[in-house]
Amino acid sequence: MESKHMVDKERDVDMNKVEDTVSRMDEGKKDEILASFEEFKSYLHSKVQIGEKMGMSEETLAKTAEKVADYLAAHEDPRNAEENLLKELWKVGEQEERHKLAHMLVRLVK
Repeated sequence: MESKHMVDKERDVDMNKVEDTVSRMDEGKKDEILASFEEFKSYLHSKVQIGEKMGMSEETLAKTAEKVADYLAAHEDPRNAEENLLKELWKVGEQEERHKLAHMLVRLVK
């Protein structure tokens, strides 16, 4: 069962499993989270808090957020103006800019 999780028992994040974890999320739950930007921020806040309690650094949290954002940009349509703006910024951003945006998202929800 541990092989399906993106965080192992040593609390290290396997970045290769982030997209798989997100893609397995229940569609109803995903719709609920993405229905409003406030709901999205609340969900991200709860995940950042869990990561911090596990001892993850902001860098690790941002790298994870970056992987999630890659998945959302490729597989999900924006459901509100804020998500649309994030997707447009993600599309035009270079790798370094996307990474900085991921850091800003983590800080936004803290």
